[in-house]
Parts: sequence; structure tokens; C-alpha cells
Amino acid sequence: MKKSVVALALASAFSGAAYADSAINIYGIVDMGLVRETGGTAGAVNKLTSGAQSGTRLGFKGTEDLGDNLKALFVLETGIAADAGGFNQTNTAFARQSFVGLQNDWGTLTLGRQYTAYFLTLSQVADPFAAGMAGASQNLMLPLAAVEPDRAIRMNNAVKYASPVFNNFSGELAYGFGEVAGVNGGSSVVSGSVGYSMDPVNVRLAYYRKNNAADTDNLSSVMLAANWDFKVAKLFAAYADNDALANGKTRDVLIGATVPFGKHTFIASYINKDDRGTLNQDANQAALGYTYELSKRTNFYAAWARIDNKRGATYKVGNNSEPGTGDKAFNLGIRHIF
Repeated sequence: MKKSVVALALASAFSGAAYADSAINIYGIVDMGLVRETGGTAGAVNKLTSGAQSGTRLGFKGTEDLGDNLKALFVLETGIAADAGGFNQTNTAFARQSFVGLQNDWGTLTLGRQYTAYFLTLSQVADPFAAGMAGASQNLMLPLAAVEPDRAIRMNNAVKYASPVFNNFSGELAYGFGEVAGVNGGSSVVSGSVGYSMDPVNVRLAYYRKNNAADTDNLSSVMLAANWDFKVAKLFAAYADNDALANGKTRDVLIGATVPFGKHTFIASYINKDDRGTLNQDANQAALGYTYELSKRTNFYAAWARIDNKRGATYKVGNNSEPGTGDKAFNLGIRHIF
């Protein structure tokens, strides 16, 4: 039985009716991997991780036709820690995504907890690892990830507008209310992007800014990302300029590639972080990965990455769901999408 039919039946059980002009889907990912991390202060760590390539999740999404080419839509998505049967995102329900909105020919307006345009650019355009496995670009390129792991990935209390594709151009803009009493823009977030996509090239420019609770500019970042599909290989490149009020300026450069061969895909990337502050704590990450398609929905994966920290830098090799404990890591796992 199709997932949408099952979902409509569940909806009917709770609401008393399943409407013909509505569609509800249940979807998700189950990802389990063996992870070995070395180079940390506490020594080597061996573990079974839920979500090394892609975060394990369970989601519900739906649309309703309102007429006159207008649709209502929603997404509720929770992170699952399948290794222990719990939840990710600090054990919070539906913390991956939770929003509702409207869509027509002029675009999509959504309200709730959502991905930032900056992270979508990093994971969808810049990173050959798609923000997963040991080679995940957020190990070095996500602004102040060591301070707040979820920073620049998602926005709370966000109002987002995403345009339709027009002559191969598209864009989005979002504002996240900080909700600090007495300070209008305290802890607020702004993120946006504009992109051009026409086979074989995909280019996107993204922006992210977060204010602190006192409504002063605490962090801003601009990133230009692109990939070019030559069919025999897909090349990736990105450049980011970051300005953190308390941590100084940094510049990031990424180059990478994916090489498909039948059911096999080989992945490689190199990232350089140039610390422009007084401490000059630079870092480099080299990563190799591999996936094998068992089907359209199931694959094996393996990855290795190493970070070379300089002058006291403490960047760690994590994966899609964990920040990591050391400067080297190896992953071996299986992912199923439903």
C-alpha cells in the first residue's frame, strides 16, 4: 500500500475524514554507521552512530488545494537516534523542521523552524559529501559550529519566502525572530540566497547573519558555491568569507569532486580555513568517500577524513549528525530512504 494512502487513513482516523483535495505523506531515513574517531584528547572512540551520512528522521508532510492555484502545505520532521531509540536535536520533537505555509505561482511563504539558505547552499551546491559522512563540509565551513552546532543550519521562529524558478534563476529570503524581550532585533537571524541552475552548471550565492541578544552584529557570512556536471565527474567549489565579532575573520575555500561508475560513486574534497585573526588558527581538511547503490533507496557508504589543525586550532571530524571528538574519523554504514 502506498505511503500516502496509509497516511490518509491515519489522518482519517484522527480527524474523521480524509479529503480528496489533500495529500499527506509519511517519509524518512534510517542511517546506521560504524564510526571510529581518533586524535581526540580522550583517545580513540569507537561507536555505532545513527545518521553519519544523512540524519535519521521521521517526517510528515502534506498539501491542500485551496483553489485558484493556491495550496496550503506543512512539514513536521523529527530527528531519530536509531542506535538508542531516542531523538536527536537535544531530544526535542520535530526539531529538524516544523513549518506551515502557502504556495502559488508567485512562490512559497512558510513560517516555523526551517533550514537557512546558507546551509542549503553549503549542502546542496558546495559540498560533494552533501553535508554527510566524515567529509562533511560543516566540520570547517559552518560559522562557529563549535560554539553552537545548530547555528547556521536551522532558524527558529522563521518567516521564509522562496521564489519560483524564473529563467533558471531562483532565490529565497528568511528572517528569524529572536524574541528577546525589550530588544527588537536581539538574537534575530537573516539568511538568503540567489542561484542559477541550468545543466550542467549550478551556482548560488548565500548570506547569513545572526545578531546577539543585545541586537549587535555577532556573526555574518557570505558564500559563493558552484558545481559543474561533466557526467564522467562532477566538480565542486566554494568560497566563504566569515566575520565573527568575538572570534575574528576567517575565509574558507572548498574544492571537490564526485565520480560515478555504475552503482559506485567515489567522493573527494579538500577544505582550507584561513584564520585572519590574531591567533591565526588555520586548518585543512582532506576527505575521501565511497557509496554503493543497492537500490534507488538503499546504499552502503564509507568515508575517511583528517583535519590538520594549526597553532592551537581545535576543529574536529564529525559527520551529518555528530560534531566528532578527534581530528580523524572513519565511517562505514548503510542508509535506507523511505
